[in-house]
Amino acid sequence: MTGSAIRDAIPTGRGGRASARASARLRVHMDPLRLGLFLLTIVTVSRIHQHFGFIARFRPALLLVAITAVYAYLNPKKLSTWGMLKTWPAKLMVALLVFACVSAPFGLSLGGSASFIIGDYSKTLIYAFLLIAAIRGAADLYTLVWAYVVSSGILVWMSLFVFGLSQASDDALARLSHLYTYDANDVGLVLIVGLALTLLAMQTAGTKGKFACVVVVAGIGATIARSGSRGAFVGLAAFGLALLLLLHAIPIAKRIGFLVATVFALAIAAPPGYWTQMKTIFAPTEDYNWTTTDGRKEVALRGLGYMLDYPIFGVGMNNFWRAECFFSSKADESLPGVGIRCTAPHNSYVQAGAELGLPGLVMWAGLVFGGVGAMIRLRKRLPRAWARGDPEERFLHLSTTYLAVAMIGFGVSALFVSFAWLDIVYILAAFMSGLYMAVHSKLRQDAALASSANIPPPAAPAPPAAAWRQPGFLPPPRG
Repeated sequence: MTGSAIRDAIPTGRGGRASARASARLRVHMDPLRLGLFLLTIVTVSRIHQHFGFIARFRPALLLVAITAVYAYLNPKKLSTWGMLKTWPAKLMVALLVFACVSAPFGLSLGGSASFIIGDYSKTLIYAFLLIAAIRGAADLYTLVWAYVVSSGILVWMSLFVFGLSQASDDALARLSHLYTYDANDVGLVLIVGLALTLLAMQTAGTKGKFACVVVVAGIGATIARSGSRGAFVGLAAFGLALLLLLHAIPIAKRIGFLVATVFALAIAAPPGYWTQMKTIFAPTEDYNWTTTDGRKEVALRGLGYMLDYPIFGVGMNNFWRAECFFSSKADESLPGVGIRCTAPHNSYVQAGAELGLPGLVMWAGLVFGGVGAMIRLRKRLPRAWARGDPEERFLHLSTTYLAVAMIGFGVSALFVSFAWLDIVYILAAFMSGLYMAVHSKLRQDAALASSANIPPPAAPAPPAAAWRQPGFLPPPRG
């Protein structure tokens, strides 16, 4: 029996059926902690503070982390420490941090790795763990998903109306330029993840929320076109295929409609030369990325060489560029007085393997591929009736699929950008940890409702209260 069925069976009266139904409605939850994380997500994902200088002067990311951390410390009952301690994504993120610290002395520059870990990577993980701790149920996860949707909308607005298009002298394609810390390829990856989360929010939103999501979805398609990114195009194709194959809870016509709307916006906004540029995907050997010293092929081959030379600890986190400038075959062959480009890896898997060795690559790839598999397994173990249950049940059921699709889109797009240590994959991992907690919370709530109404659990299938004892579920949280 589902939570909605249990609530229907509760007699009306004082706090009866009407209040039970009202409690099941899914709303954005904005206490000080969630509000702080909502704003922090907007700053982190959209980088809006870089456009408005008066906001940047307050160092909003650091300020919001400090405020939310202090509030969390003073109000521990507002947190779920179980998700931080028991879920596998949280454990894997801790393992990556520990290994990054252990490997630093064995890399090319202890100081370079240490400063990056302390100044950048640790902040990314603190943010991720604050997200995990803030998710106690479906409403909290729903709130933070909307934070990413709003961030995507802001990034779309800046890409369409603030950032300009520029054209290289040897390129027929005009594409987004002057994007602050992001480049055009980065924007594509961020918004492909945003596309999945926007579609998730759309499923359980009200009329105004659905309209806002439709606008964001169309804007994402247009922005991906203006980015001119072949990596984003490939990521979008993988996203679309995953959406069609995995999203069984949504009718196939609606799934196709989502994709048609996105592709239509992409086609309308495509700048001159866009489709000619996309055709080069099918002729990789004729592209500069295949033939030049700093093309993606040669950079990836050198990155694999760094991983084989330092198989256990790698060259150290954030030391890839040092390897390129001082220790690579490119550096050895450079002529005196001629400048050399300290190339970024342009591939997150190469980045993880080169900088943290094989163990680091396995752990980082585990977040990506393990996340996809874990969400699919979790969906199979949820009560089937949740697919058509109350708003919380439908949101949690849909979250398993949309988070898997988002991670697939990220995993494919990450082949073309250096995002191993940036926030996006850790946000998705935090949402997955939070989803485990939200599912357990919902199961326990339904079990308590059934108990208070003296409703005997059905013989088959297993009652929701016993679902966490099935293989693949984590033990229920305490407290």
